[in-house]
Amino acid sequence: MDTAEATTQTGGMKATGDQVLRYRVHAQQLDRDPAAEHADTALLDLGVQDTGNTGSAWALALRGVRFDSREHFIAWTLRGAPAAYRRVQAAQITAATAPYDEADAAKRVFDASKPLQAAGIPVRDALAVVGGHLREIASTPVVKGEASSRLTADLPDPYLRYCRPCNAIHSYEQTFRLAALPAGLELEPGTSPPVLRRIPGWSGPAARVPAALDPVRACLHLFGPLTPKLVAGYLDASIAAVKRHWPDDVEGVEVDGERRDVLLADVPLLEDPPTGDAVRLLGSHDLFLQARDRELILGDESRRRGMWPVLGRPGGVLHGHRLVGTWRPRSSGKKLALAVETWGRVPRRELEAEAARLAAHRGQEFTGLA
Repeated sequence: MDTAEATTQTGGMKATGDQVLRYRVHAQQLDRDPAAEHADTALLDLGVQDTGNTGSAWALALRGVRFDSREHFIAWTLRGAPAAYRRVQAAQITAATAPYDEADAAKRVFDASKPLQAAGIPVRDALAVVGGHLREIASTPVVKGEASSRLTADLPDPYLRYCRPCNAIHSYEQTFRLAALPAGLELEPGTSPPVLRRIPGWSGPAARVPAALDPVRACLHLFGPLTPKLVAGYLDASIAAVKRHWPDDVEGVEVDGERRDVLLADVPLLEDPPTGDAVRLLGSHDLFLQARDRELILGDESRRRGMWPVLGRPGGVLHGHRLVGTWRPRSSGKKLALAVETWGRVPRRELEAEAARLAAHRGQEFTGLA
């Protein structure tokens, strides 16, 4: 172990930003050989977001796992985002991603909580009501827009809002999304707009959740070390609820002067994380880019603005443990070029090889870097 990077003192362990990023690359299995075939990845404990220019299938492929609808399913969960999980764990994931309590539920549905609370309707009760209607609507696969229209017709005023862009009345978006999985509904892969369908053999949320699927623990393992605020930011949960569910088996770590926690089982890896130099083309919503401490991932503020704009995020170029550029697809039929901006030297041969692999994953031919 490099004692300049990690030392155990009376005040606890210390870790540099470089250590943390190297730890995350390994914990998130980005240093795997993506050409090798693996049956599983730890990312499926927390969910693999199915958003952006490549979706969950490419994030899994980067870890050597092939998305298979027989083995995996996609549902709206944390932050109302679509994410892929292990199908066999659907009931457990439903329980694991549910709001911790009423206050946390109100936080997660944003402004939808105000009219519900004014009408004396607990938010968790409202989610159950919406879910009941959605399950009936999705007796056969149904497009989201049609489901929303039928849901609006079924629900009373406290559940509805005026949508200015559409000049129409809709159900609140987050209550719609967060009610779907507890009602036993998944999203049909590859559909846009999304199609909701019933999960086969659905019998409701599980009564118990394995430790590995606890979102707080999963965040600590995959993003560690972290603070409750950073975890709450990822989960879209209240900080108070996250603190109440904070694990006991953690060790304090000082990262660039800030106190954070890491799971005890992960301390050896954080003390001496592997160093690699592989090039990876991360999708715009790859888990590595989802950490809420963006200043640690990318120190330059102007580059952060380009990496995480409000709309239309690019993908990220990862070299080793460093984010060194952005990429965007330039697709034309069966051909794919990549518009790449890098902030320093990146091995071109490795970058082109990764781009060719991305093109093959998309069923296209790679035609070069722009």
